[in-house]
Amino acid sequence: MGKAKIYWEDFKTGETVEFGNYRVTKEEIADFAKEYDPQPFHIDEDAASHTMLGGLAASGFHSCAIMMKLICDAYILDAASLGSPGMDEVRWLQPVRPGDVLRIRRTCLESRLSRSRPGTGLCKFVWDAYNQNATHLMSTTGTQMFACRPSGGAV
Repeated sequence: MGKAKIYWEDFKTGETVEFGNYRVTKEEIADFAKEYDPQPFHIDEDAASHTMLGGLAASGFHSCAIMMKLICDAYILDAASLGSPGMDEVRWLQPVRPGDVLRIRRTCLESRLSRSRPGTGLCKFVWDAYNQNATHLMSTTGTQMFACRPSGGAV
């Protein structure tokens, strides 16, 4: 990771951006599930067809991991990121299926300076995941911390 290009000041309350283009495969759904969430509807197509999901579906935690990868690729790896104090909410609205192509919509709900950590800003975001058919699959809300732009830094 090189010098940061994105700082707290670059996130504006109300701003919405879209990013990502990630195709989910049947193999990765099963591989993730075998390792971390070995429920039949994440591993076995026949068993999954007889569940309320009606077919093979990614684990919600796998969906979260994919979302985090897309977030990192889109801006975190270029940002003065200081991590996160946590997530407030995760909602799995529709199953993520093999062949789905995921995109993320990030909306900045709030941006403020930290009261306890000088030089640190906090942004509360909602990240919404959609597939290629614009089906709303998942929504998460949480806070990320970023360093403020150093004095004299270019905007």
